[in-house]
Amino acid sequence: MKQEQIETNSSSSFSPSIVNDDKNDESKMKSLEMSSKFPLTAWEMAGAAGVVFAFAVGLLGVYLTLPDSDYSFLKLPKTLEDLHILRNHLERYTSDYTVQVLVGYCTVYIFMQTFMIPGTVFMSLLAGSLFGVLRGVALVVFAATAGASSCYFLSKLIGRPLILSLWPDKLVFFQDQVAKRKDGLLNYMLFLRLTPTLPNMFINVASPIVNVPYHTFLMATSIGLIPAAYVTVKAGITLGELQSIGDLYDIHSIVTLFLIGIASVTPTLITKKKES
Repeated sequence: MKQEQIETNSSSSFSPSIVNDDKNDESKMKSLEMSSKFPLTAWEMAGAAGVVFAFAVGLLGVYLTLPDSDYSFLKLPKTLEDLHILRNHLERYTSDYTVQVLVGYCTVYIFMQTFMIPGTVFMSLLAGSLFGVLRGVALVVFAATAGASSCYFLSKLIGRPLILSLWPDKLVFFQDQVAKRKDGLLNYMLFLRLTPTLPNMFINVASPIVNVPYHTFLMATSIGLIPAAYVTVKAGITLGELQSIGDLYDIHSIVTLFLIGIASVTPTLITKKKES
């Protein structure tokens, strides 16, 4: 009897905290769901359709200004073999039609980032192979930042139901972290961009949902993407030596990115320690 009583008491002593945590998580999810249950209005649908139309017009304009030729090679690369084929063909056009290639490249990259289409790593490799390290990094950071910004605003318009269905747990976690770090939010966002703590795709979609200000999002994105862009673009120069995408990020590169990420949040941690 005593043993049963002890077990009963111990279980009851732990259950309130567990129940409270569960209730907190449930209440957060319910609040998010309640705020997300809205029908898409005609203006919202028109806005999303307008984004797609703008990208289509841009790509069509680039295509029409190129010389008559066989462009069957123009497709999104999904493998290194596809990337080699695309690079070999585009090299012939880059010097004579630089503006068209640049506009086409940026349009495709921004489109992929906006609609969360995987494969931007191949586009970053292509930038290094075609334009070199400095111009390639500048091009990738610009296109990636523009694409992330486009995704941010599109998500602010219609993204809440999507992210609740895809990443509900991550969304609650991200919301908690943003709320805790309001004073040092830029440092935290930099940390996320520099390290693989959360996927960049998720950050782009979730940031407007959890009220990350756009100016903070923009600055963290434009600065935080530079190290990873440099690693990928530099690898694109020696594209023929790559055996797989996994060769891009070895232990040394990952550790370096983590150290840079930790350095980015250190000022915030020191400030909080002094205040306490």
